[in-house]
Amino acid sequence: MARVFQVTAGSSRSGRRRAGQPTPAPVEPALARRAGIVAGYLAPHPPHLVYAENPPQNEPRSTGGWEVLRWGYEELRRRLRAHRPDVLVVHAPHWITMVGHHVNCVPNPRGLSVEPIFPHLFRYHYDFRTDVDLAEAIVEEGERAGLVTSAMREDGVRVDYATIGALHLANPDWDLPVVSLSANNNPYFYSDASLAEMETLGEATRTAIEKTGRRAVLLASNSLSHLHWDTEPDLPEDMGVERPFTHAQYAGDMELLQTIREGPTARLKEAVPAHIEATSSETKAGSLTWLMAAMGWPAIAGDVLAYGTVIATGNAVVEWVP
Repeated sequence: MARVFQVTAGSSRSGRRRAGQPTPAPVEPALARRAGIVAGYLAPHPPHLVYAENPPQNEPRSTGGWEVLRWGYEELRRRLRAHRPDVLVVHAPHWITMVGHHVNCVPNPRGLSVEPIFPHLFRYHYDFRTDVDLAEAIVEEGERAGLVTSAMREDGVRVDYATIGALHLANPDWDLPVVSLSANNNPYFYSDASLAEMETLGEATRTAIEKTGRRAVLLASNSLSHLHWDTEPDLPEDMGVERPFTHAQYAGDMELLQTIREGPTARLKEAVPAHIEATSSETKAGSLTWLMAAMGWPAIAGDVLAYGTVIATGNAVVEWVP
């Protein structure tokens, strides 16, 4: 059972008192604020989850739905706050760039993001801050690593719904600066052929974070199994019709999540390509591989906070703390 459902009576401090153990000294502030990647999350972006939350920024109104996944995001938000990050860095599959990897360097992106397939669910007014110094550093480190990397500085360019969806669900207050990275389109043509390049991008991201002295939380904004319905019910949030596309798709997701729960993350180097082949997984866009590489493929297990389907696609909210 995931830790989200487990509660220990009393605090660790009171437990030590009962056991007669000394209470450790407080952590020094300088150590507590150590720079680097403090946590990483698999943070899927289905527009339905934002729609179901009814935030004021989104024009359509709903009656709810997909509660288990949304409860997982509630727990993600609680944990994210405890990590006290300076910035959120997100890699999203739907900012697709044909040539190389782009980094959003616009200081204050704002506008209306519309999901092209579900405009009746997602018409979101966004207004957020970019950590431009970190964004420029990621461009520089990517170029130094041999990647084709570009800085997007065109004010007024519309931000894709996958980026907005993951950022809203992780931090609906929008009170933290952001860096967003594009998904090079190659994976959609060549399956998992570009995952090695995503490892290089992850390493460049980590180097930039450390050099700029940031405490960063990373968000990999992709779903898992990705076959989905081509029609929807009259009430989009009708949970009576929500289920996996096939049992095989569900079983593939469970096999990958079991690998994540067991750890270490290095096992995902083989598990992710196998999952892509078996389930048409959206991880082919490279977000999960980027996340693991940025964290240095730590020898830990992931904590699965929630799993559920959205129009039959598999979605999991997962935390890794290096």
